[in-house]
Amino acid sequence: MSDLIYLDHAATTAVHPDVLKEMLPYFTDKFGNPSSVYGFAANNKNKLTEARETIAGVLGAKPEEIYFTAGGSESDNWALKCTAEAYGVHGGHIITTKIEHHAILHTCKYLENRGYDVTYLDVDENGLVDLNILEAAIRPDTFLISIMFANNEIGEIAHRHGILFHTDAVQAFGQIPIRADEMNIDMLSASGHKFNGPKGIGFLYIKKGLKLKSFIHGGQQERGRRAGTENVPGIVGIAKACEIAMAEMEERMKKETELRDYLIERILKEIPYTRLNGHSKKRLPNNVNISFQFVEGESILIMLDMAGICASSGSACTSGSVDPSHVLLAIGLPHEIAHGSLRLTLGYENTKEEMDMVVDNLKRIITNLRNMSPLYEDFVKKNHIQ
Repeated sequence: MSDLIYLDHAATTAVHPDVLKEMLPYFTDKFGNPSSVYGFAANNKNKLTEARETIAGVLGAKPEEIYFTAGGSESDNWALKCTAEAYGVHGGHIITTKIEHHAILHTCKYLENRGYDVTYLDVDENGLVDLNILEAAIRPDTFLISIMFANNEIGEIAHRHGILFHTDAVQAFGQIPIRADEMNIDMLSASGHKFNGPKGIGFLYIKKGLKLKSFIHGGQQERGRRAGTENVPGIVGIAKACEIAMAEMEERMKKETELRDYLIERILKEIPYTRLNGHSKKRLPNNVNISFQFVEGESILIMLDMAGICASSGSACTSGSVDPSHVLLAIGLPHEIAHGSLRLTLGYENTKEEMDMVVDNLKRIITNLRNMSPLYEDFVKKNHIQ
């Protein structure tokens, strides 16, 4: 792995060594089922309580408002489906955006097939929601607004109209400060493997007082709302990852923002016919998304891979697809430019030297691909470029 440059942290991250160390005993010596009554198992039940307290403390929530799930997609499904069941009387109306993760978009389509109405808001060229358009979309039967992590004004608008607000914070939690108690958030989804925790574990924050019913039926785990024996190693791991992320957040944000801006500046200055997708500052500290004209993202990825560089051409949920990101199309990019997009997402272990290596490789790769591109050849001829 020493020769590998990994820049796809939005897809997944490596488990932090301290997280793995914390988890290991719960696979072997401390393997008890938390639902059992004897002391050996009760110790694990106490560990789950500690994990809830850790996450709740970071989120500005109560421990009993944290429900463990298998990850972000399950949390999103739970939030939307059970809110619709509990609050969508005879159907009802949901508001979301066109740039959500497919766990939201596909769940909304599922609900539409069951009689619910869904409004998919457009976003501007920076991927931001116009708050006036959001408020204008509210109807008397609107019961839920679900928009990926954003500012507290969206939650304020929702609550002013008596509407619940859910946010998919899978890419944001552990990366930037989030306080549910200060941001009018009723439900929040997060996933451990996005911030150096293990895969297969996430959580859904459900504000106390919401009457959401069980998502998985069976036993009384997760206070009767999500049946199934708890993933104790995973829960221990996500809590430890959360603890580390919060302790290192300020320093990490500073480092990643500096590397991000350095990478963006070099690419835009040294490779012609490129554009930054999204706002230059209102973006996650580790996120770089660039479109390269006259080339295809898939070809860039293959050649980067050959150079030992891991990246993505779209959102994490479509990283296995050759289609352009639905997010880039939603912000107004033409199909042919969206097809030439590259997403580079940084982690705490990345260095400036790696950024230089990435840019140097990209300059070579883009030049080679454009030299084989009929579109670029036509552009050069038409514009008399030497």
